[in-house]
Amino acid sequence: MIRLKKTWQALCLSSLTLLGAAVATPAVAADQFIAIPSFRVGPYGTNGQSFYGGFIDYLTYVNMKDGGVNGVKFSWEECETEYNTAKGVECYERLKANAGPSKGTALHVMSTGISYGVLEKTQNDKVPLIMMGYGRTDAVDGSVFPYAFPLVTTYPMQASAILKFLAQKNKGSLAGKKIVFLYHDSAYGKEALVTLNAEAKQQKFQLVEVPVAPPGNEQGAQWLKIRQEKPDYVVFWGWGVMNQTALKAAQKVGFPRDRIIGNWWTGSEEDVIPAGAAAKGFMSATWNVSGKDVPLIKDIEKVVYGADKGNMRDPAKVGTILYNRGVSAAVITVEAVRIAQNKYGIGKVMTGSQMRWAFENIDLTNARLVKLGATGLLPEIKTSCENHEGSGKIRVQQWNGTKWVMISDWIEGNKGMIHPMIKKSAAKYAKEKGITPGCMQD
Repeated sequence: MIRLKKTWQALCLSSLTLLGAAVATPAVAADQFIAIPSFRVGPYGTNGQSFYGGFIDYLTYVNMKDGGVNGVKFSWEECETEYNTAKGVECYERLKANAGPSKGTALHVMSTGISYGVLEKTQNDKVPLIMMGYGRTDAVDGSVFPYAFPLVTTYPMQASAILKFLAQKNKGSLAGKKIVFLYHDSAYGKEALVTLNAEAKQQKFQLVEVPVAPPGNEQGAQWLKIRQEKPDYVVFWGWGVMNQTALKAAQKVGFPRDRIIGNWWTGSEEDVIPAGAAAKGFMSATWNVSGKDVPLIKDIEKVVYGADKGNMRDPAKVGTILYNRGVSAAVITVEAVRIAQNKYGIGKVMTGSQMRWAFENIDLTNARLVKLGATGLLPEIKTSCENHEGSGKIRVQQWNGTKWVMISDWIEGNKGMIHPMIKKSAAKYAKEKGITPGCMQD
């Protein structure tokens, strides 16, 4: 059981019950309450522990260091979803009952399945659904999905950027190459397929699709097929135990790991360390850096863990990829609260609709990131009604056997090809649901 952390204004509970019940004391009226449908148990529990640990540590840090945002402190409540869509929906309903005027501020469900399951509910309840690096891609179009934000970058933009990186390694062209797409056979894993097929047609390379049934701890048949296909590269869309299993299986059949490039949910310490020597040379996309060289991460360790207020059961994971990703998600959330207050009232608790406006008007520049101590932690982000993504950029990192090393600068996917596809998909959804697209007024 994760140790309970208390402050005088908020009680943060990391519920590990299999019932998915939300348990916490009521938020103080003056708090900006954040609902957290998290997962810390189950096949993906280690990933969730690091992400949500980083997220909560940053909220604690802002409360301790700054007294919140303009005097408004944060409180929160967790509900265990086990990365299960039905339990995620149940957690949303439970947390909603306690959210008050904030409407839960911003939901980070860390699951494409759960995000699909609650998308229409959050729209009706007027609470922002934040899908940083996952979720429904066509929600980039805020004229159709005003309360859904696939922030930073989406699966299609990531897939395209990965191909751009591989092309750079091959004198600018992938023509005539064979690329296997090894993917988690779920809504999450399939999100990149349309883009990859369009890119294959445009760039004249052969794409071979190889699905893996979740959770993915059996991949013998898939890697036998990969060995038979003899591809130039494997683009890998995994999650949880599937990732370390793939790296070990690649080693077993003799496929070079430096010709495997995964997406950001394959590129954490939780993925490579358990694979041991089989992981060395493996590459992955990322939209946040690892390590404690980021001043903010160092200061969280000093302020929060120095006062024994840290959320991580294993403090050694502070500074890992998923921990830092959780911090970056919280940074954007807190910045949105600040933006909302600047418009709707300094020192006031922001409502869900006010937070929606803020997330649609983020302008997170490098200068602001430097001021926050988050130098290089994530890319610049600028959102609008037409673009709920805000960036579309990745970097590529490589595991050297002991740590992640950046091997590229920021790379943007083929926006000119992908965003029109996104608009078309959003328009189709709008027609099916009887929605008249249009930007919401303040």
